[in-house]
Parts: sequence; C-alpha cells; structure tokens
Amino acid sequence: MDNTIVFYCILFILIAEFILATVMNYLNAQRFKDPIPEDLKDVYNAEEYEKSQAYKLTNYKFGVFTSVFSLVLILSFLLLGGFNYVDNIAQNQTDSIILQALIFFGIIMIGSDFINIPFSYYQTFVIEEKFGFNKTTKTTFLTDKLKQWAMTIIVGSIILSLVIWFFQWAGTSFWLYTWALIAIFTLFMNLFYSKLIVPLFNKQKPLEAGTLKEKIEAYAAQVGFDLQNIFVINGSKRSTKANAYFSGFGKEKRVTLYDTLINDLEEEEIVAVLAHEIGHYKRKHTIFNLTSSIVLTGLMLLILSLFINNPEVSLAIGVDRPSFHAALIGFGILYSPISEITGLLMNYFSRKFEYQADDYAKNTYAALPLVTSLKKLSKNSLSNLTPHPAYVFMHYSHPPLIDRIRNLKA
Repeated sequence: MDNTIVFYCILFILIAEFILATVMNYLNAQRFKDPIPEDLKDVYNAEEYEKSQAYKLTNYKFGVFTSVFSLVLILSFLLLGGFNYVDNIAQNQTDSIILQALIFFGIIMIGSDFINIPFSYYQTFVIEEKFGFNKTTKTTFLTDKLKQWAMTIIVGSIILSLVIWFFQWAGTSFWLYTWALIAIFTLFMNLFYSKLIVPLFNKQKPLEAGTLKEKIEAYAAQVGFDLQNIFVINGSKRSTKANAYFSGFGKEKRVTLYDTLINDLEEEEIVAVLAHEIGHYKRKHTIFNLTSSIVLTGLMLLILSLFINNPEVSLAIGVDRPSFHAALIGFGILYSPISEITGLLMNYFSRKFEYQADDYAKNTYAALPLVTSLKKLSKNSLSNLTPHPAYVFMHYSHPPLIDRIRNLKA
C-alpha cells in the first residue's frame, strides 16, 4: 500500500470524525430550549432553567472553538512535517530505539497538554467559575497538572519501554505479551486505584459513625453485600458537583462518596444512590466492563501487530524513517473508527446496565429516594434534560434523566 493512500486515509478519518462530532453537537444544541418534560417539571424553576440553558450554550460554543483548534493543530502538524521534526529531535539525542520513542512521545504528549492548558484554565476559572461550580484554586490547578505529567512520564515510560522491548524480542507476537502486561496493569489499577492514585489528588477518610453509616451498613447487610470500606472524598476541593463511585472487588472493594453528595442529599437518598452502585456489583457489571476492556485491548493489539511492520503506516505521518513509535501514531488514527464503533457498543451496554442498577435499587430499597436524588444531582450540575436522541446514542454512557425516572416509576 502506498503511503500517500494511507496519508489520505488519515486525513479523511480526522476530518470525518470532526464533521460527525460537529453535527452531533449541533443537533444536541438545537434541543437546549425544548420544554422540560412533564416528569421533570420540578427539577428547575424558570430562573434555574434559564441558567442551565446558558451553561449548556456556553459549553457548546467553547467546545466548537476547541474542536476547530484541535483539528487545525493536528492537520498543521501532519501537513507541515511536525511529526518528522519531533522524530529528528529524538533520533539526534540517542541511538536507542526505546529512548527515541520515549523522547518522541514525551515531546508530543507533554507539548499537546501544554498547548491545552489555556483551554483547561478557561474552562475551570471562567466557565465553571461563572456558573458557580469551581472551587479549584490556581495552586491546585497547577499542582494537579504537574502530578498528572509526573504520572504520565513514569507510568507511560515503563509501559512503552516494555512494549518496545517485547517487539524487539518477540517480533509481531509482541502483542500477546503486551496484552498480558496491560491486562495485569488494568487489574492492578482496578484494585488499588482508590488506595494509591486518588490520595495524590484528594483526601479520603472513612465515613464517620452516625445514622448515615448505620443506614448504609443495614442496607448492605440486608442484601448480603460485604461492605467494610466506605470513604468520603473531598470533591468540594475542586467543584460543587457531586458524585459517588464503586471500585475494586474482593477485599479491596470500596464505595466512595463525595462530600458534596453528602451535603446535597438526604440520608435516604444517599442510601438509594449506594443501592444503585451495589446493583452494578451484584449484576456483575464491574466484571463485564473489566473483561470487555481487556478483550477490546487485545483486539486492538492484534490488529496493531498486523500493521506495525508496514513502513507506509509510519511514513504516512510524514517521518523520513519508519519506526515503531511513528507507526503507533499512524495506527492510532487509522484505528479510531473501530474505536468509535466499540465505544458505541460499550455505551449501549452501559446505558442498559444503568437501568438494571436502578431496578436493583428500586427492588431492594426504594424508587422514590433514588428519583429525588437523581433530580437533585441533575439540578445541581445544570444537566441537560432534553438531549437529542442521536447525541445520546453517540455519547451517553447513562440514559437521559427522563428515561431513568420513567423506568423507576414504572
């Protein structure tokens, strides 16, 4: 295959994905001013609904600007030889294939993130601040960024070095060893993310003794769920938005509640949210998502092994010499349509699982407190109550609020 054909395939994919995303966002924006569904009339009053519309419109306009900027940046990098320039820098520093790859990806990833800092800053300190969500200080913003870079450099360097070493040692069979490595890493992170990574960014503490803890423990005992780790995280350090999540399995499973969630909801509503999270565990959604992630990673690596030795994949991004790291960039873009399809499939299952978890909470606890909690959380985050169905299909991992409410009331 001629590298010119591959180059045009890459251009087509980048532009087509931009057009698709732009159309979906436009369609969704056309629904911003739709009347609130009857079942959700109590979520916003007139003033709050106007505020939610303004928030959605502001984010939409900002998203259009950032997506156009990103497209122009990547196309300019491709057409003006940006990848070749960075590749030459890496080659001039060392003869080691592994070190060249680390320098190449280090410049591109850190450079890209650095360029995006003004956009992140604007999103946090202008948009989120304007609508009353932001609690992040400039010091926290900076230290978060430095910690993220440090983690990317350390963890990314180790994994990438091992992947290239596998390739040098095993040839195209490298994908099997890489798959095993990533599977082990995924399992490890699923088990210990809350214990090892979260404390780098947030403080966690066990839920204090009191009526809330007693109600949670009573419910867990009622449904036969061994829950010994209930933590509260200081989410209010960065935002007023609330959340709760379940992580780990076996002895390492834990429920984490944001302090904002505890402040925003009544105790019965918090237990209902927890019942929903336990429903995910009881219905084996956690295992399904973990297994699916590992299987899809294996599929991607298998396909990568078929293309990695093809010099046209490297040359298509404008480098002078084929290499493993250049081929990874080219392959990553070429694989993105498949990634979109698998993403749609995973979103479909995720929405289905949300209904199942809601049903579990309804059947083992109560529907009403979950309904009121979902409405409060949507109100406090100025959520979109009238999303376009096509946008939901493409992007939503959770069903729209109206559909969840109707399912809970059924």
